[in-house]
Amino acid sequence: MEMDDVLGRLAAVGPFFTVSGGARPPAEGFRPLAELYGERLGPYVAEVGRRIGSGPGRVAASTAQFGIASRLWSLGLGCAALGGPVPDLGPDRLWWRMPPGGGSLELWLPAPGEGARPAADLGAAVLAHLEVLDTALRERYGVSPQVLRGNTASGLVGALRVLLGRLPDGGPATALAAGLLADGGALGGTGAFVHEEGLGVAFVRRSCCLYYRTPGGGLCGDCVLRTR
Repeated sequence: MEMDDVLGRLAAVGPFFTVSGGARPPAEGFRPLAELYGERLGPYVAEVGRRIGSGPGRVAASTAQFGIASRLWSLGLGCAALGGPVPDLGPDRLWWRMPPGGGSLELWLPAPGEGARPAADLGAAVLAHLEVLDTALRERYGVSPQVLRGNTASGLVGALRVLLGRLPDGGPATALAAGLLADGGALGGTGAFVHEEGLGVAFVRRSCCLYYRTPGGGLCGDCVLRTR
């Protein structure tokens, strides 16, 4: 299946899974994510902090990373579930812009088919991408590696839940996520699956994303603090 076809079908899952592709960006203001992780990281975290009311510190940095991780997993798992290859997710190949009216990052792939890889390589591709961002956040904002790994795992499970709600036959995506979260997997030890009465199977992480520190934030559904 051609990458353009995969991305077209993926957009039908929902806006969080939508990624534009083509020689020209769909709007002005797109830049490589590699630039965001450099000199533009401070302004971006500050904007996230303004929107969630936390200020431009550690909570905003964690929230920013969680949002980007979730978008990367949505894109990669969605392609896998549709039986297609995974596009090159390198920070210099995937472009972004912050929508003027709010909402999650808009993404654009200038050359969707170039550098595409098998779905089995998804975990390594996403984690290599996030290591660039995570390193910058640890150095500049002091966000702990445990929180960042937990965010990455939570974003993976959240993307899979939404995806399977729209594409129940998403076996390849489920297998990929299970392998990453298993003991010995790249995200092993970040959380556990438990059975909650009336809710069924749920994922509970072993760290907290810190969002509860925002005004009216509360606890996320998979937060470790819910079970303490």
